[in-house]
Amino acid sequence: MYEDFVPERLAKLRALKGVSARDMSLSLGQANNYVNNIENKKSLPAMQSFFYICEYLGVTPQEFFDEGNACPQTLQEFITEAKKLDSKSMEYILGIMKELNSKR
Repeated sequence: MYEDFVPERLAKLRALKGVSARDMSLSLGQANNYVNNIENKKSLPAMQSFFYICEYLGVTPQEFFDEGNACPQTLQEFITEAKKLDSKSMEYILGIMKELNSKR
């Protein structure tokens, strides 16, 4: 299961960040085809490398494996900003979110 999930999730999160596999590989201090090999299911990262990948992508390991969270960085930012709201504003935003989700 994770043999397919990890490469696909890495490709999605990398694309959201807007970087090439080559640039990401080099930024991680790896060979230029490192990320490509993972995304093409030729290899899986070692645990320490996986943590570096998560750090580079700006996600926690939990967020990486949360396939229900399509945009973890945006959700983190949303939560950070939501924590600054008073309860009335929070209820207002929650109502908007529920309305948007009901239209799907």
